[in-house]
Amino acid sequence: MRAIAEDRSKLIKAEAKRLGFLSCGISKAEFLEQEAPRLEKWLAKNMQGEMHYMENHFDKRLDPRLLVDGAKSVISLLLNYYPEDKQIENTYKISKYAYGKDYHHVIKSKLKELQEFIAQEIGEVNGRAFVDSAPVLDKAWAAKSGLGWIGKNSNLLTQQVGSFYFIAELIVDLELQYDTPVTDHCGTCTACIDACPTQAITDPYIVDGSKCISYFTIELKNEIPAEFQGKFDDWMFGCDICQDVCPWNRFSVPHNEPLFDPHPELPSMTKKDWEEITEDVFKKVFRKSAVKRTKFSGLKRNIDFLK
Repeated sequence: MRAIAEDRSKLIKAEAKRLGFLSCGISKAEFLEQEAPRLEKWLAKNMQGEMHYMENHFDKRLDPRLLVDGAKSVISLLLNYYPEDKQIENTYKISKYAYGKDYHHVIKSKLKELQEFIAQEIGEVNGRAFVDSAPVLDKAWAAKSGLGWIGKNSNLLTQQVGSFYFIAELIVDLELQYDTPVTDHCGTCTACIDACPTQAITDPYIVDGSKCISYFTIELKNEIPAEFQGKFDDWMFGCDICQDVCPWNRFSVPHNEPLFDPHPELPSMTKKDWEEITEDVFKKVFRKSAVKRTKFSGLKRNIDFLK
């Protein structure tokens, strides 16, 4: 049985690589004991802000067997999004993950292919694909699967390629060979904590979501609190500061997924271009982009706050 699980795992990992995933790790589908008290404490301190969806499905977030009947394995996958063409200096910035097409659609289609491959090569398998859109603690599963460690900025980090990648999962009722976690390599470094302009990283490994620039510019639907004026370092959608300063990201390499390439106009847009952006230009530059989530009115609000 162990040999079968090992062969199946190798097969799945080889196909994941062929589909363009950076890496693939597998862990046993079970209750996340260590994460339970952490999540409970985080919610009790209201670090979720207005992200009320974080309060829902507490048990499902911690136990994948409540999401997929008979779940035995969590297959975690990483997909690189680090761009070759970046925005010019001294302009209003968007997080690198949102440069190209919405990652949900790009990754979902790859996961569907992987599911079809498993059904074809191994047999009918009951499973579900997840891309940051359901109650799954993706970073915890990726760390458990040996794909990296959760750093002091609460992102998954790897020694090989840093942290500019998406995390996705397939939860399946298939017995596989399980990987083991890697060790933490943050050491005494506090670069991310020191660099955060809103002091959202309250302690090593703890991020107050309600103070994060990404939260203010994407999740928050009301007005941005005046006390944070002048602290956004020109970020108008998301924020990459804690990743940009991380020493491990000097090993980031550009992705090779054409769908993640930015609209040709985006990298060279100046502050003036952004301040004068029309809804038509917004729709053209961010067609099928994750930036559409904040809507034109939300992006305008963010830009006005930065002026």
